[in-house]
Amino acid sequence: MDTTNDDTVTQQRRWGVLWQRDFRLLWTGETVSGLGNSITTVALPLVAVVTLHADAFAVGMIAAAVWLPWLVIGLPVGAWVDRMRRRPLMIACNLVSAAMYVSVPVAVWLHVPTLAQLIVVALACGVSVMFFNTAYHSYVPVILPNEDLLEGNAKLQGSEAATQVVGPGAAGLIAQAFGAVGGLLADAATFVVSTVCLISIRSREPAPTSAEKDSKLRDQIAEGLRFVVHDEYLRPIVTYGAVVNLGLTGYQAVQMVFLVRTVGLNPATIGVLLMAGSLGGVLASFLAGPVGRRFGTARGMLVTQALTCPFALLMPLTTHGAGLLFFALGSFVLGIGIVACNIVLGSFRQSYCRPHLMGRVVATTMVINHSTIPIGSLLGGYLGDLIGPRSALWVMTGLLAPCWLILAMGPMRAHRDLPTTYRPDPVATVSERT
Repeated sequence: MDTTNDDTVTQQRRWGVLWQRDFRLLWTGETVSGLGNSITTVALPLVAVVTLHADAFAVGMIAAAVWLPWLVIGLPVGAWVDRMRRRPLMIACNLVSAAMYVSVPVAVWLHVPTLAQLIVVALACGVSVMFFNTAYHSYVPVILPNEDLLEGNAKLQGSEAATQVVGPGAAGLIAQAFGAVGGLLADAATFVVSTVCLISIRSREPAPTSAEKDSKLRDQIAEGLRFVVHDEYLRPIVTYGAVVNLGLTGYQAVQMVFLVRTVGLNPATIGVLLMAGSLGGVLASFLAGPVGRRFGTARGMLVTQALTCPFALLMPLTTHGAGLLFFALGSFVLGIGIVACNIVLGSFRQSYCRPHLMGRVVATTMVINHSTIPIGSLLGGYLGDLIGPRSALWVMTGLLAPCWLILAMGPMRAHRDLPTTYRPDPVATVSERT
């Protein structure tokens, strides 16, 4: 009896996709980099406030600069990514981000930091992250076969959610020990770790075809848009994502004012409550795979969204004392639904889309989904001033609660599983030809 082979099989089953060396490297690099990104979301505005004494509007400008590139050049980025190999592009993006974040501590040590520099750093890193994320989502299928994409994305989403739990606290400790710029140095170091992991990956992706390189950029962008807009599965998915982001950023824009001024909480208690959503995301990373296998990727996802989205309505009920459980439970269960949906739909997109269109499809969906983020933030803040924080929270969570119906109205309601290969819609195909 060969016990060595039996032990190997047991280890493979226990570790799953992490048993595969290349995915393990990708996962390690992304987890470390995700922790750095989570630290920077606190560290960069902290530098602005503590070092430059910036006001709220200035901090808002820094936050907006991170998202602005998606709205300006998001669609061309998808076409550019499809013209090149993903891994070298990801490595270059990591190095650019590391250099930009290091520039801030250097400026502080030289006593020459400015608000303009922080905005430029945020803008440059926003462009870098945009290229990286588009390439990264297109690169995962190079590392994993289709049958492992769901588990692989669950691992990646789970570690991302975990870093969002740990990151803000780590940022505070680093700032306390080493100053506000310490977090940016830590993030720069994580980009270096991610780069080393990418360089160590042995899998080789195929080179882009000459047809892709020779095509006109405008035609490539249009092809990606048509694929998303005309596809019967992708169309409701991106619509759902846009509406969810509108509601999420809308209530997030007013939640801090609501918790501080309406409920009367101190910062420590608020920090614990805000961790609840991230903890729900961690749990979702363990549930998404088993639920998909047991009930089907389409049916399981729809049921999950139908059960979790209405929990958003608990958050406006929050009061001091035991009433804090309303906010914690609402954000926790909502976090489960959002992350589980991201895992399933991300895996679906990677296996379903035509490989040569992957970058454009990823960029197109992200542009549409991210376009509602600034709108939601402005709307939530406006409603908070107009009708009060609690009422604004009711409006935005009221938008979130039924949004799962957008997915239910699509073709996935009639199937147990989402398709794993592209099947042209006859109606869309005719409309494209005409």
